[in-house]
Amino acid sequence: MTGTWLKGGDATADAALRLFCFAHAGGGGGFFRPWRELLLPEIEVCPVILPGRETRVAEPAHRSMGDLIGPLCEGLAPHLDRPYALFGHSTGAAIAYEVARRFQDDPARAPRRLLVSGRRAPHLAPRRPPFAGLADDDFLRVVAELGGTPEEVLRQRDLMRMFLPALRADFHLNESYRPLPGTRLRCPLSGFTGDRDPEVTPLELRLWQTTSEGPFRMRVYDGDHFYLAGLPEPLRSDLRQDLREDIGQPVP
Repeated sequence: MTGTWLKGGDATADAALRLFCFAHAGGGGGFFRPWRELLLPEIEVCPVILPGRETRVAEPAHRSMGDLIGPLCEGLAPHLDRPYALFGHSTGAAIAYEVARRFQDDPARAPRRLLVSGRRAPHLAPRRPPFAGLADDDFLRVVAELGGTPEEVLRQRDLMRMFLPALRADFHLNESYRPLPGTRLRCPLSGFTGDRDPEVTPLELRLWQTTSEGPFRMRVYDGDHFYLAGLPEPLRSDLRQDLREDIGQPVP
């Protein structure tokens, strides 16, 4: 893959910690755009751009976690020159988890923390029947029901059909995902969810604590699967608290 894995813009050379952010299936780096200014100057938000979307729309999207993780970690490796953490929402939580596992055995490149949102623990069996292989109209109907895709985009059928290959690939990756071979995490782990999220219960989120030998902290907010859109103040405050702990800064 020749495209850049990180979305450019509002970065700062002075941030003490980088936060690599992975969006939900069908999402992109733009989902985290509002986060950047809100978490500076201590935290540099670095949205990850996967092949098949945004500036990499011409590249084929990955359909399996095993195929994605190698090139992804190779692309992120040059950016691990300062302390960093990984945040993933929904499908992005699984991707962030596998990236953390891949880098943790090198002390110079291990993450300070993994933050997962809106996803059940990786060892739990899927709750929803697979739908990535449905006919176009049926597939788009289910995507619309899940939320996260603006209505004005869904109404543009020609535009949606252009994005269909990458969108299907995302959901195929999600539906086929099982934890890759490897050891348990050793870093601290934070879990976040909305109290009305139909995709995960607080108990299913809490089971993430079994994936790491490090301390686990969980928080539940008012909202549905996309409770985190725009980075509401309660989540922003909690992210700052956790990440400041990881870089040894006092929490105000």
